Amino acid sequence: MFRFISAGSLLLAAAFAVAPLAAAQAPPRADPLDAKASVPGVSYRSSLAGYRAFADDKLTPWKEANDTAARIGGWRAYAREAREPAPAASAAAGHDAHKPK
Repeated sequence: MFRFISAGSLLLAAAFAVAPLAAAQAPPRADPLDAKASVPGVSYRSSLAGYRAFADDKLTPWKEANDTAARIGGWRAYAREAREPAPAASAAAGHDAHKPK
């Protein structure tokens, strides 16, 4: 008696019903042989427009670097760090993994 229509069939029928309306909204294409036909403007953006030149990091004076190394334990701190198992690699760790504990 009653026949049920599946949701897929209903969606497909709606798509076919709307397709001609979408095609009717498209602007007419200009005739390529017509020299007086209007065409959209052309724009250009260089791929290097957002380029930022490389800049060296600020250098630490050697005396300050030596004092920092001595404060964290000198070469023993680096040896201890090398002996520890490597933590799981993650983008969030970054250079924080090198900080003293």
